[in-house]
Amino acid sequence: MVERIRTAPPRLGAVRVVAVDGPSGSGKTVFARELAGALRASGSDVAVVPTDDFAIWDEPVQWWPRLVSGVLEPLRRGEPGRYRRVEWPDGEPVPGEWVTVDPPEVLVLEGVSAARRSAAGSLSMVVWVEVPDPALRLERAVARDGESTRPFLRRWQEFERDWFAADGTRSRADVRVHR
Repeated sequence: MVERIRTAPPRLGAVRVVAVDGPSGSGKTVFARELAGALRASGSDVAVVPTDDFAIWDEPVQWWPRLVSGVLEPLRRGEPGRYRRVEWPDGEPVPGEWVTVDPPEVLVLEGVSAARRSAAGSLSMVVWVEVPDPALRLERAVARDGESTRPFLRRWQEFERDWFAADGTRSRADVRVHR
């Protein structure tokens, strides 16, 4: 997969964007971290931007314009991107630190809706990561985020099921990973 990414055409200016998408609790973050490490080991300059830096419970995918204006469009022009990440002290979203994304060879965009249909023209590769059992995914997400998030994660899973069905994300994947 590393060689396939390294030889894929850049579609965001000079940047190759690999979107790692799939339902919550499926292992996207771990996969993206491993992929970024393998790309770096092969000599590629890689940046990783998680969609969790943008999303909040009440706006699971509506934050996309902030990613486009703050990160994707500057990178398309060969300029650094910049955004303010969402942080969750005490379980409530608040503006966090500013993150600068220097133009990389490969941008790994990781998280729910990273491979959305509206971005397809800018993506060099789409990786779909899944675990078919929603109960297992829920338990993984609760283990990661804490028991207090369980009701929110249940609602999130309902949202993302409908989102992925309407967006057709899985069907556009170049690679499917089962974790």
